[in-house]
Amino acid sequence: MSPAFLRSPLVVWGAGLIAYVVAVLNRTSLGVAGLEATQRYEITAGILSSFVVLQVVVYAAMQIPSGVLLDRYGSRIMITTGAVIMGAGQVLLALSTDLEWAILARVLVGLGDALIFIAVIRLIPQWFPSRQVPVVTQLTGILGQSGQVLSAVPLLLLLRGPGWLTAYLSVAALSVLVAILALVIVRNDPLGREVTSRASSLREVGRTIFSVWRQPGTRLGFYAHMGTSFSGNVFVLLWGFPFLVTAQELSEPAASVLLTVFVVATIAIGPTVGALTARYPLRRSWLVIAIIGVNVVMWTLVLLVPWPAPYWLILLLVIAMAAGGPGSIIGFDYARTFNDPRTLGVAQGMVNQGGFSGTLVTVGAVGLVLTLFGEFSAEAFRAAWLVQYPIWAVAIIGVLATRRKARRDLAAQGVVPRRIRDVLRRKSRP
Repeated sequence: MSPAFLRSPLVVWGAGLIAYVVAVLNRTSLGVAGLEATQRYEITAGILSSFVVLQVVVYAAMQIPSGVLLDRYGSRIMITTGAVIMGAGQVLLALSTDLEWAILARVLVGLGDALIFIAVIRLIPQWFPSRQVPVVTQLTGILGQSGQVLSAVPLLLLLRGPGWLTAYLSVAALSVLVAILALVIVRNDPLGREVTSRASSLREVGRTIFSVWRQPGTRLGFYAHMGTSFSGNVFVLLWGFPFLVTAQELSEPAASVLLTVFVVATIAIGPTVGALTARYPLRRSWLVIAIIGVNVVMWTLVLLVPWPAPYWLILLLVIAMAAGGPGSIIGFDYARTFNDPRTLGVAQGMVNQGGFSGTLVTVGAVGLVLTLFGEFSAEAFRAAWLVQYPIWAVAIIGVLATRRKARRDLAAQGVVPRRIRDVLRRKSRP
C-alpha cells in the first residue's frame, strides 16, 4: 500500500471502524444463541445471564486500565491486541462443551472487546478537524452497531445450519482478519507525532486517573453514557431475543428483524444527534435527558399493556432504545472537551464504564428475576424489566448534579452563563 493511502483519514478510520463492527459482533454473538446455550450447557436462565454478566464485568473493569494502556501505547496496538484476544475467546467457545470453558471464553471476549472501542474513538481527534469530531464519533458508534446485524442474521443462520462449531469459528476467523487489517493500516497520528502519555509509575498513573475523574465533565459523560445506553445493551446482549420469542410470541425470524431494525434506527438517528451535539455543545445534557425520557416512557407503555403487546408498540420501543446508542456517544464528547488529549484514553474509559456498569447490574438483575420465576414467561419478563427504573433514576440524578458542577466551572472561566435564566436573558436581548 502507498504511504499516501495509509495517511488518508477515511482509510485509517475505516480500518478502526471495521474492527469495532467485529467487536460488536463478538459482544452480541451470544444474544441470538441464548436458547441453544441453555441446552448445550444444561443451564438455567440465571446461569446463562452469568455468561454475559461476567463478560460485562470484565469489559467494565477493564475500561480504566484500557484507557491507561491506550494513552501509553496508542490505538494501533490496542485494536490489534483486542481483536486477537476476542478471536481466541471465540475459538474456545466454539470447542467448549463444559460450562467452565464457556465462561472463560466469554471472559476473553469481554477483555478483547474492552480494548477496541475507545481506541477507535481516540483516533478521530487526531485524524479529523475538531468541527467534524462529534459527527464522525457518532458515525463510529452507529455504524459499529452493524455488528449486531451480523449476529442477528448470518450468525443465526450458521447456528441453525452448520451449527455451533462453524458459527463461532467463523467469528474467530473474522476477528483475526481484523487484527491483521489494523496492524497494517492503523496509525496513531497522521504526522507521526507523539500523542501518548509516558506515565512511568503507578503513582503517576493514579494521579492521572484521579485528576481525570475530578473533572465534572468526565463524570457528566459517565452518567450520560449510563442512562442512555444500558437498556439497549441489555436488550441486544442477551435478554431481548428470548423476550421477543417467549413473552411477545414472535417467531425467531421476526425477532431477528427487530434486532436489525434496532441497528437501522441507530444508524438513522445517529447523524442527527451528532449534528445537534456539534451545533449546540452547551445543550448536550438536555439531549441526553430527552433520550432517557423517551426510553422510560416507551418501556412504561409496553409494561402496562396486555401481552403480547401490539407489534407497532414493540417496534417503537426498539427505536427508542436504538436512540440510546447515539445518545451515549455524547458522553465521549464530554470526555474530549473537558480533558487533556494525552489523557483522553482514561477519560473515555471512564465514560464507557458508565453504560456498561448499568448494563452489568441490569443483566444480572433480569436473570435473577427470571430464575426466581423459574421460566421465560410473560409474567417473569414483565417483573424482570422493572429493574431498569432505578438505573435510570441514578443516571438522571447524576447528569443533573454533575451538569451543575460543570457549568459552574465553565462559568468561573467566563465560558458560559452560570444559570439557565442567564442564557434566556441573553437570548431576549436585541
